[in-house]
Amino acid sequence: MQYIDAHRDEFGVEPICTTLQIAPSTYYAARSRPPSARSVSDVAMTGLIEQVHADNYGVYGARKVHAELVRQGHRVARCTVERLMRTAGLRGISRAKGPRTTVAGSGPDTRPDLVERQFTATAPDQLWVADITYCRTFSGWVYAAFVLDVFSRRVVGWQLSRSLRTDLALDALEMGIWTRKRAGHDVTGVTHHSDKGVQYVAVRYTQRLAEAGAVASVGTTGDSYDNALAEAFNSLFKAELVRNRGPWKGIDDLEIATAEYIDWFNHRRLHGEIGLIPPTEHEDNHYHHNPAPTRVAAAHHSLH
Repeated sequence: MQYIDAHRDEFGVEPICTTLQIAPSTYYAARSRPPSARSVSDVAMTGLIEQVHADNYGVYGARKVHAELVRQGHRVARCTVERLMRTAGLRGISRAKGPRTTVAGSGPDTRPDLVERQFTATAPDQLWVADITYCRTFSGWVYAAFVLDVFSRRVVGWQLSRSLRTDLALDALEMGIWTRKRAGHDVTGVTHHSDKGVQYVAVRYTQRLAEAGAVASVGTTGDSYDNALAEAFNSLFKAELVRNRGPWKGIDDLEIATAEYIDWFNHRRLHGEIGLIPPTEHEDNHYHHNPAPTRVAAAHHSLH
């Protein structure tokens, strides 16, 4: 049908049908037949799929597109989403690009058992991880510092800079503390984990952690396994924003884009590790099921 429609003016319907060995009446019957219910629903669903894909940086594969459609109230099978995305040429983005910075050795692993450090959290503000990555722009390297909450995968603080100064990491930490305090949450006792980057062991940074009542935890030198969650976010950030939307002129346009990306990442991006919901929704669910004790109740409890 599509081929004949595209070439009928040039060659004529009958000659094409003769070449294709189909009766012209078959073509005319097909043209006059109303589109099937499936083809109509496919067109409508493809439009919704394209919208979800575009609204999410074009990074979602079929699993997340399907999950988002279901969240929006559309009843559709995942296999249908896979089929329509294939037809429309839509696909998710892969993180596996660029050099591997950590290659596992083949000898015995002599590292300490990191599970003892509890790299999981049962609530927000128990464990934060911090890391720094770098991005190429036309005007030179830009460094990005991030602080993530392990429980929800939320980016609580971030900062961009042209240099790897202590302020870069410190500003990201300050944003994390401010974000939580503004929402009425106490960060006292949070474990702050990072690698042994010079920024994280700087005196001012360590002092600020102590002031906030945070407990510093430092991983072994050059061991990215130790800070795998922060590294995983870095690779997402670079795949989904830096490479996907680049190239970048300089720090200014990258900074605006990063602010938008972090907002999307925290509030709308479906995260597979927390049940295909956004980080802030995961936190809201936790607070809903675990309301903080009121001051009066807490005071009453302490009296007894």
